[in-house]
Amino acid sequence: MPLDGRFTQAKLHEVLTETCALLGLDPAGARLLRFTNNAVYALASAPVVVRIVGSTRLRHRVDTVVRVARHFARHDVPAIRLLEGVDQPLAVGPHLVTVWHEVPSIGRPATTVDLAGLLRRVHALPPPEGLAEWAPFDAVRARVSDAEELADGDREFLLERCAEVEAQLVTLDFPLARGFVHGDAYPGNVIPGRDGPVLCDFDSSCVGPPEWDLTPLAVGLERFGDLPSRYLRFSRAYGFDVTTWSGFAVLRAVRELKLTTSVLPILRSHPQVRAELHRRLDDLRHGRTNASWTRYR
Repeated sequence: MPLDGRFTQAKLHEVLTETCALLGLDPAGARLLRFTNNAVYALASAPVVVRIVGSTRLRHRVDTVVRVARHFARHDVPAIRLLEGVDQPLAVGPHLVTVWHEVPSIGRPATTVDLAGLLRRVHALPPPEGLAEWAPFDAVRARVSDAEELADGDREFLLERCAEVEAQLVTLDFPLARGFVHGDAYPGNVIPGRDGPVLCDFDSSCVGPPEWDLTPLAVGLERFGDLPSRYLRFSRAYGFDVTTWSGFAVLRAVRELKLTTSVLPILRSHPQVRAELHRRLDDLRHGRTNASWTRYR
């Protein structure tokens, strides 16, 4: 089996260069902002961000990204905007790409209160037409299937764990009204723009329980050692504390599966996350709910 991954930085740069050629832009000096589910580049030559889909089995989600971005633009929700005049998504070789206006940041991290305010606006909106129903295990199973490398025992464990948690999920009685949810709501998906906080990353947007959007910060408190005050400010600003609901433990288990498997499609391309992945798998396998995790870099 070759050790070279499908999404090495050299290969991604080729996609970036070809995308820029199609759009008449210059890729020189572009910065890689993040690379887990997708590779996101900020161009140096123009206020443009290029986003390359990082999983072959989750390519279909790019249509959701485009649909939700246009819905937010129509409803004037503070969110990143697609570059006009471009038929999106772009097919660049075997890859799918979206292109965005860059949001100038004010140089401070987004706050949990910023996130709460944006979520209240999203949850108050009707969903865009044709938006999929919440199906969190579809993405987890797709990443397991699309893993660049995964031992048979780990694959079997993850699929069994999905089935176990999915059976628990269907028994829950959600207290909040079902509707439009972001799907991956944490401060890392908020850009602190000059004109206020701006929402990004709509791959997981769907019709589902708002409690799901309140879970990531609570799991950050449990797994990543985030300050309790951050979550307290968030829950107060939003108006609901998901950790006090009896079903939270199940949503936490779903979130932890997604957090663990997010890097599987790029693992050989991004080997520095391998040690953290195996630590998470070991903690899940042995029920260590109090073990601390480190965020993938």
